Amino acid sequence: MRVAMIGAGYVGLVSGACFADFGHVVCCVDKDQAKVDRLRAGESPIYEPGLDDLIARNAREGRLSFDCDAAKAVAEADAVFIAVGTPSRRGDGHADLSYVYAAAEEIARQMRGYTVVVTKSTVPVGAGDEIEAIIRRVNPQAEFAVVSNPEFLREGAAISDFKRPDRVVVGVNPIDGKEDERARKVMTELYRPLNLNETPILFTGRRTSELIKYAANAFLAMKITFINEMADLCEALGADVQQVSKGIGLDNRIGSKFLHAGPGYGGSCFPKDTIALVRTATDAGSPVRLIETTVAINDARKKAMATRVSEALDGELSGKTIGVLGLTFKPNTDDMRDAPSLDIIPALQALGAKIQAFDPEGMKEAGALLKSVDFKDGPYDAVQDADAVVIITEWDQFRALDLDRIKLLMRSPVVIDLRNIYRPDDMRIRGFRYSSIGRGASKG
Repeated sequence: MRVAMIGAGYVGLVSGACFADFGHVVCCVDKDQAKVDRLRAGESPIYEPGLDDLIARNAREGRLSFDCDAAKAVAEADAVFIAVGTPSRRGDGHADLSYVYAAAEEIARQMRGYTVVVTKSTVPVGAGDEIEAIIRRVNPQAEFAVVSNPEFLREGAAISDFKRPDRVVVGVNPIDGKEDERARKVMTELYRPLNLNETPILFTGRRTSELIKYAANAFLAMKITFINEMADLCEALGADVQQVSKGIGLDNRIGSKFLHAGPGYGGSCFPKDTIALVRTATDAGSPVRLIETTVAINDARKKAMATRVSEALDGELSGKTIGVLGLTFKPNTDDMRDAPSLDIIPALQALGAKIQAFDPEGMKEAGALLKSVDFKDGPYDAVQDADAVVIITEWDQFRALDLDRIKLLMRSPVVIDLRNIYRPDDMRIRGFRYSSIGRGASKG
């Protein structure tokens, strides 16, 4: 099948490359000429393991192309995906749908013959209705269906998530009281390669599909926030949150994923999607109090992490040098959106600390967002002459550091591990003053 992907950002690029790898012919369209030029040269503008090779191979074999002009790609497409950004709108927290609606207008002008327009962007309930209205207004003669197909990609594991998903959700509106079979057949064919994995495809109504995406992210954000609150309770009671997490995660009704205590969630999805869901629910007169509380607790938690660092240094940060390991919101990505480091580092600086930091992939992005930070070339450079080291992101290369070398390089052997990647007893034996999250029995 022929696919046009409007938007070559994270979701559009990964989805487009994976569809091409399935054997479809895909054109990713983006208005950023510099980005398109890089993609044509076989270079991905984002860091995602395996994506460079996927792009290069499928471009070389003629299944994947890139363009700034949507006209030809849309006119020839069986399915056109909208995969543009939906950031939080300034002032009220609602999803900003201006890029989505602009894409819908452009698609409407270029459509030729029956086309399935697929919303891949995360949009609030009812956005598909508006997209359909826009297309009908711009091109009254158009023959089309608007379908919701939310993405569930984890940064750092996106290719695997696309090719081996837990499920595929497709929202199709009925025609004359019956499911739109024509649109269903197109979507079934697009995802047919997943039949080998016996991946379930859940067909729903369009509004239901739109809500599934928000509900899933809100639930996972709530799960993270729950274990973070349990971590605080563990510290107060002298318990170990990692054992609590394991103990409850072995219950199949709960599951072990997203039960890792830390400095709070960030990234491109959870922060904006939880806020957007809160605003949508409030407008509908059906507030989601659990999610409102989740948002508030998470925001407060990220800001409170600087206090943990201060307490590890006896309440005095003025003039102290803090080495920071990890800046991105999670490992295996260069994404800095709503990363905990964006709250923690300015708070440390406000208390008088000097910051020197290293991240394997995120320093270019971080440099545009964080001021007066001394970015280093490696983890050992970042800890040189530091009064304390803070581990914010659990990159693999931070899990097996030469701790004896770290201790010799530091001015004082103080480690604040916000991801619990080291064992408290091991750190104490090596002579570190070590602080972690939710392991109250090992405080000291």
